[in-house]
Amino acid sequence: MKKYFLLLIFPLVLISCNGKSEIEKEIEKVEIGEVKIVRFDDVFYNSKPEDLPKLKEAYPYFFPQNFPDSVWVNNMNDPFMRQLKEETDKEFAKFNTLEGDLESAFKHMKYYFNDFSTPEVFTIISDNENQRAVYSPEVVAIPINLYLGKDNKLYDGLPSYQVQTFEPNQIVPDVVSSFATDYIAPPKNRTFLALIVYFGKELYMKDVIIPNATDAAKMGYTDEQELWAEENESEIWRYFIENKLLFDTDAKLAARFVNPAPFSKFYLELDNESPGRLGIWMGWQIVRAYMENNKDVTLQNLLNTDAKTIFDNSKYKPKK
Repeated sequence: MKKYFLLLIFPLVLISCNGKSEIEKEIEKVEIGEVKIVRFDDVFYNSKPEDLPKLKEAYPYFFPQNFPDSVWVNNMNDPFMRQLKEETDKEFAKFNTLEGDLESAFKHMKYYFNDFSTPEVFTIISDNENQRAVYSPEVVAIPINLYLGKDNKLYDGLPSYQVQTFEPNQIVPDVVSSFATDYIAPPKNRTFLALIVYFGKELYMKDVIIPNATDAAKMGYTDEQELWAEENESEIWRYFIENKLLFDTDAKLAARFVNPAPFSKFYLELDNESPGRLGIWMGWQIVRAYMENNKDVTLQNLLNTDAKTIFDNSKYKPKK
């Protein structure tokens, strides 16, 4: 379905005398209806096989027709899934601000995108550690067992760079990431620049939609990793420029600087100190610079502008 964007009249950074932007004041007034989290995991795991017809009628999103009922019955009775559910119930108090955080994000989405309608929000249990919170116009599905905190026993044996994103504060950023895919124009070429600016746009959407989140939370970094990136910004940029990476089309660059990994791969001694995905972090800084230096550009214009245009007009210079 084609999306129609709301053109913004006000600049994104108009700040009032009390420290809150005029736009944030307007966003607070946006009406989106009630945001209520439905514990589908409770509904499902407190049901019996004979309840399946009613469940499928009430929650069709979670029962693809190409799966036989035996799949769902086995899931209900699976000891491992039951363990995930039990541990989630123990930790659910950690999510006491989630409804309010989602409400704020949804208000921002509605303000900037006039085709937005408030989705229903459900918690689910997933045995796929790579499944993150998913947004669709009708439903947000949150695999709640994947946000219990990096030290939870459920995550023993998983790589530390992965489980550091299994924190409650990653739910809303993950929802925004999923939401963003409907609005960001895909890269027009295979250059490294096009790739990192694409993800830089996604992170800039987090700047706009969840402005109170920390940069570390937006990236899925620890505070120490975010600080490392900030302190080494000029060195990272120098490496990219000296090695002529921006317009390189080598697919291996994604594995080195974009894909989830324990560290970025400069092939230098400092590699083990660095966080992964530093290419994305640098793309974010380019996009931020572009928006800072082109204040007449709306969010929608940004999302549809190609990477080279953004870079050429960003006047980006790393912080010393």
